[in-house]
Amino acid sequence: MVPPLVLDIDGTLTTADGRIDGRVFELLPDWEAPVVFATGKAFPYPVALANFLGLPARVIAENGGVVHVDDETQILGDPTTARAVVETFLERGGDLGWGDDETVNRWRETEVALSVDADETLLREVAAAADGVEVIDTGYALHVTSPAVSKGDGLVRVADAIGVSPERFVAIGDSENDVSTFDAAGASYAVANADSAATAAADTVLAAGFMDGTAAVLDALRAGREPRA
Repeated sequence: MVPPLVLDIDGTLTTADGRIDGRVFELLPDWEAPVVFATGKAFPYPVALANFLGLPARVIAENGGVVHVDDETQILGDPTTARAVVETFLERGGDLGWGDDETVNRWRETEVALSVDADETLLREVAAAADGVEVIDTGYALHVTSPAVSKGDGLVRVADAIGVSPERFVAIGDSENDVSTFDAAGASYAVANADSAATAAADTVLAAGFMDGTAAVLDALRAGREPRA
């Protein structure tokens, strides 16, 4: 029996240049246990991925701000402070860093995402002066979000909804926003490209990065073997 999975997307199911790795479509559609996508992306992205894979949409989006399972969507994060912080950041000369691309934040319910090229020093200065907000660097974006939500809490909620203990899940990720997922799951793997926070929190740090590392874990689990670093 394969275990249930909770999988980050960017840096975990992708190639080094940010594309979804084709092996996702080979390894996941027939996985004989629940699969949960836990991401910093806006809600529509992981739902679309699940749909294209033919999987139930069990989704933790916006770093835990949105949880969707069994056709029920829970909006857990409050975007009010995050949006106020970003407004002050812009008033002080900051820029979101996305140019004319409005899609990054168009469908976000609970947070605001800035490019990693944005002025992080100014952003953190503004955020530090506000209550109820934090800045998470996933390596792909700077997320201004509520500290009251997390991917790990989202996993507990999804697991409870489908009647599976969170300790049965195997988690794979690459960033500081995956630390709470690693803590909630029974086993955790950081791909080789993971940041220092994810590396320190994972049970095992893999020798291979991106989807190469993830595929190695999935292949081992499917074969009934213990995945190795």
